[in-house]
Amino acid sequence: MADSPHVITVTAESFQQIVVEGSYERPVLVDFWADWCAPCRMLMPVLASLADDYGGKLLVAKVNTEEERTLAVDYGIRSLPTVQLFKDGQPVDQFMGALPEPQVREFLERHLPRESDRFLAQAQGLLSAGDLAGATRMLDQAREADPENARVRLVAVEIEAAAGNIRNAQAILDDLPRELAEDPEVASLKGRIGFAALQADSPSEAVLRSRLEKDPKDSDARHRLAAHQVVRGDLEGALEQLLELMKQDRAFRDDAGRKGMLTVFAMLGEQSDLVTRYRSRMLNALY
Repeated sequence: MADSPHVITVTAESFQQIVVEGSYERPVLVDFWADWCAPCRMLMPVLASLADDYGGKLLVAKVNTEEERTLAVDYGIRSLPTVQLFKDGQPVDQFMGALPEPQVREFLERHLPRESDRFLAQAQGLLSAGDLAGATRMLDQAREADPENARVRLVAVEIEAAAGNIRNAQAILDDLPRELAEDPEVASLKGRIGFAALQADSPSEAVLRSRLEKDPKDSDARHRLAAHQVVRGDLEGALEQLLELMKQDRAFRDDAGRKGMLTVFAMLGEQSDLVTRYRSRMLNALY
């Protein structure tokens, strides 16, 4: 194991460079272990073998918690072995205990880049450029190269939505495998598709704004106007409409204003300034 170029011992001094910064280039699997831990010794050859199997796609970093107690405390290690996967500078997943090789491999497959991911990235780039036919061809290549890649379905949702096939997009989302059900990207897609379905079934923005001018308490018009704004990318405008809907009519479609705001928050991500600002306004309106 010590001879493997893909397994390295790290210390508090080298952790930042090797693990944190290194995880921007490839995933880093950090094995927190100790000499006295028998399960740790059982797991080590499994990790080393997998590191060699994946070659340069993965680095295994070993942290001896007896010597690096500060690192163990910093990363919340309470039992050994604990293995954390770092990507883009952050721990994104972990497991504890000496799992057998198939389970560790399954854990890694959720995070390691696959050959088909390159085709999917190209498909998304073409879709952003408005080349629907090109995106579809790249999706077909990804599906042919790796039919087991569940993320193929996510790009298929985006392509169906861009083509106006909202019901097809919703059907794909409803049939996603369990491991993707709580993925932030899936939450964002579900939100976009839900608003797109509402927008497709609504009058034009001009008509809806005219309705609101005549009756500012027209909840249906306000909800549909927010869907138009989401679809064309005006998420702040949509949040403003949904907040007003929540204030005026909590009973409308089972609190559609508040639920719509939560959906937009999921689309934006928790780090968004808009989420911070409108979550505060939403809570103030509620309480």
